[in-house]
Amino acid sequence: MSGSGLEVRELVRSFGGVKALAGLDLTVGKDELLCIIGPNGCGKTTFFNLVSGFLSPTAGTISFAGNSLVGLAPHKIARLGIGRKFQVPSVYDDLTVRENLEVAAFSKAGQRGLLGLLPRAGEETADTNGILETIALSDLAETTAGHLSHGQKQWLEIGMVLGMSPELVLLDEPTAGMTRQETQKTADLISRLMALGTVSIILIEHDMWFVEELDCRVAVMMDGKIIADGRYEDVRMMKAVQEAYLGPAAP
Repeated sequence: MSGSGLEVRELVRSFGGVKALAGLDLTVGKDELLCIIGPNGCGKTTFFNLVSGFLSPTAGTISFAGNSLVGLAPHKIARLGIGRKFQVPSVYDDLTVRENLEVAAFSKAGQRGLLGLLPRAGEETADTNGILETIALSDLAETTAGHLSHGQKQWLEIGMVLGMSPELVLLDEPTAGMTRQETQKTADLISRLMALGTVSIILIEHDMWFVEELDCRVAVMMDGKIIADGRYEDVRMMKAVQEAYLGPAAP
């Protein structure tokens, strides 16, 4: 596992006298899907902020693909292959769906330096068309993003993250505000991404129906630590998890 995925050891982040993270340990392997659940205030978003460089740890280590992330700026972490989608979708409403994805492709080209900005025949078109198909927005490629539904904007932003060719994607509550139908389509999208075998995904989620639908590894956070880690059906039966978050399992 070492050198191929994300490794977090004894991670601590304090805000004054409060420890948002209190010695968190977590390993996410290559091409793995992990869902992090837990009550509000348990440290989930702080963890994402540390991994993506928006905060620095008070103590502990974070490494990805053998590279230490501690002290690196967000753009340098992105160049190492970590992409992040925030909870509230942030797309360019006046641009079409295709143009939004092309902006992401242009940003990726910029990471290759000045020569990377030179067009490569068919590369951007092929990448964009492939992403449009993956996020199921091919039929809306020429629609301005401002006319999309909330769920469609969420999928578009996931597509924009994919346009950066990440190896690890962080998704913060990707189904927040969605209808049940949109939530199901998001689960289908995550399944398609994992089937590609080219990316690992860590997502934060509160919708337990969605978590069950993903049928993946689940880590439960409480008070800045992981208190359970395993398949959803297993962790939900643990007494500590029921008391802390999920409530009693159905008989």
